[in-house]
Amino acid sequence: MADECAGAGRPVVVDRALLAKYDRPGPRYTSYPTAPHFTEEFDSAAYQAEIVRSNRDEADRPLSLYMHLPFCDTLCYYCGCNVVVTTRRERLEPYLLHLKEEIKRVAEQIAPGRVVTQLQWGGGTPTYLSPEQIRDLMATIRSHFTFDPALEAGVELDPRECTLEHLSALVESGFNRASMGIQDFDPEVQQRVNRVQPEQMTRAVFDNCRQVGFKSINVDLIYGLPLQTVARFLPTVETVIHMAPDRIATFNYAHVPWLKKHQKLLKEETLPSSGDKLDIFEVTAHRFTEAGYQFIGMDHFARPDDEIAVAQREGTLYRNFQGYTTHAGCDLYAFGMTAIGQLSRCYVQNVKTLGDYYAALDNGDLPVERGLMLTDEDLLRREVITRLMCDFALDPTDFEGRFGIDFDDHFAEALSAFGAFEADGLVEKRGRGYTVTAAGRLLIRNIVMPFDAYLGTREGERYSRTV
Repeated sequence: MADECAGAGRPVVVDRALLAKYDRPGPRYTSYPTAPHFTEEFDSAAYQAEIVRSNRDEADRPLSLYMHLPFCDTLCYYCGCNVVVTTRRERLEPYLLHLKEEIKRVAEQIAPGRVVTQLQWGGGTPTYLSPEQIRDLMATIRSHFTFDPALEAGVELDPRECTLEHLSALVESGFNRASMGIQDFDPEVQQRVNRVQPEQMTRAVFDNCRQVGFKSINVDLIYGLPLQTVARFLPTVETVIHMAPDRIATFNYAHVPWLKKHQKLLKEETLPSSGDKLDIFEVTAHRFTEAGYQFIGMDHFARPDDEIAVAQREGTLYRNFQGYTTHAGCDLYAFGMTAIGQLSRCYVQNVKTLGDYYAALDNGDLPVERGLMLTDEDLLRREVITRLMCDFALDPTDFEGRFGIDFDDHFAEALSAFGAFEADGLVEKRGRGYTVTAAGRLLIRNIVMPFDAYLGTREGERYSRTV
């Protein structure tokens, strides 16, 4: 029996039988091809050649910038990010010096006049930087790039490392969007995951964000953490609704201890079962949509007047390494250890350790570890996957006009899977096209997988589960 959570936007339907049937490992498709298929054959020379090509062929494409600031002073046991955990603040100084050098070297190769329309600082903990370091780093970025007056500038906040002075420095530097990790307000859950963050502290930072002038505030929750149940998680949900953020991400905890060794610190017997996790998500989704939030997809909710919700209704929503975004036509230049960038025809990822990052820049090179050049076929399949994940619909006629293909013939193998999806009520055929049903939206990763020509072709490829 399917339970429908109606709300301001798209309904959320939790069909237990279908979710159990389709539960399997699969990518989250923040890129296509996905990161396991990047290769070290793509080096800094290949990256710089692509910058030259982009300057020549796509000089009108705007830019998006990402700064990876990996430092944290404590380790959250659930964390899946690339971080450096240290209480020695002096370790930040050499990183910032090298980050500025990378910014300078890349910026010198980008054609003058290309405008930055989006900026994001992530981590780690960007507010590990002092207010003075925040202002200084942003001044460096501005000295090398031209910013759009309507710049969307977002920053990740950790309320445990965020004073009013930090927030003022961020707003003075041009930031207008804040994303705040909450995860769960339950004190015992916080203890188990080593992230003690009292509700009063979090609400104070949230209120200060409004006070200093942030245009938009997003919050992140995680379900699937130790000891969580519907009864224990619901007070967090109600508190978040009362706080009234503009967007909410409710992430399904990915327990991948083979990738993130510290996750072994979370005892598996304390983690909720997949059935319990579905209970938590179902009630959470119901409350958010009932409170007026639009279900964007996978694990994201937004107010109906938020740009991301408007973009979805207008068919302009996009997806990249930063998740759902309204900036589809940008070249994404990423800076810092492990940072991943995306130009129109390539992906590029920096080295994963501080030592390698410093050594590359000290030797006069860019700190590229790997990447991937995209073929025409990659671009086509990426667009199909992106549109399905963002629009919950597939229009073969549109792709035939844009890419000059016979869609049904070109994707005959992929579309053969849609017969089973249709029979299970995950998609509906409308003319030549398909629309993902309310029941199918939680399984959108499964629905796009048949279009992934790389899936299962690399030894050791492992992903989190789709449910």
